[in-house]
Amino acid sequence: MRFTTVFDNDAFAPGLVSGWGYSCLVGDDVLFDTGADGRTLLFNMERMGVKMGRIASVVLSHAHGDHTGGLGALLSTGIRPTVYVPRSFPRRFKADVRSLTRLVEVEGPMEIQPGIRSTGEMGRGIVEQALIVETEEGSVVVTGCAHPGIVNVVRRAREVVQGDLALVMGGFHLGGTGRGRIARIIADLRECGVLRVGPCHCTGDRAKQMFADAFGADFLSIGVGRVVPIGSEAVSVRSAEGRGGADADL
Repeated sequence: MRFTTVFDNDAFAPGLVSGWGYSCLVGDDVLFDTGADGRTLLFNMERMGVKMGRIASVVLSHAHGDHTGGLGALLSTGIRPTVYVPRSFPRRFKADVRSLTRLVEVEGPMEIQPGIRSTGEMGRGIVEQALIVETEEGSVVVTGCAHPGIVNVVRRAREVVQGDLALVMGGFHLGGTGRGRIARIIADLRECGVLRVGPCHCTGDRAKQMFADAFGADFLSIGVGRVVPIGSEAVSVRSAEGRGGADADL
């Protein structure tokens, strides 16, 4: 399985555009969040060779514009994916989406497609869902902003799937958080069996540096254009690299 960042605050690969927000393509047919700006989202996806016609599902983590803003532009291309949103999304937003394509309201943990699940709604106030993707190397958690707390998101994921978590990536919502609290969060994630981390978007520079120091080689820099292969995809990429083939990162 490949996890391709198509919208983020930072650009990982040259020639791509950054912007405040987040979007990650899971495999080639599930898009998690849509960033803040449809023009930027479509530019990056087209530049990266994403085949938008293959996108069958769009999962929106929460109702903030930096995660939903690109949806209209995406649908304007003519594709009609099923859109999964927390049940608590604004009624007007849900009605607008239903006028264009199929919408599914998520309340509890739900299967999006085989091997890909939503955590279900989490949190009070800012309600959010995250994505859990099973791979041969373990499960991957993709989070938009983790407003309910990144440790709580990971603990919910561990209730839904068994085993260690191969990777937790996305926004960890730790900008402005003190060093002591970040250190406790890192320890809690380790205790939860998180093997690798790829924090981005709203995580904050201090937290990203502390995660990098704590996880070392198991810390992944995430930005627009970063492609992270997990499971059989990673094995094939490593084999190609051994033969002098293409790198996994665009």
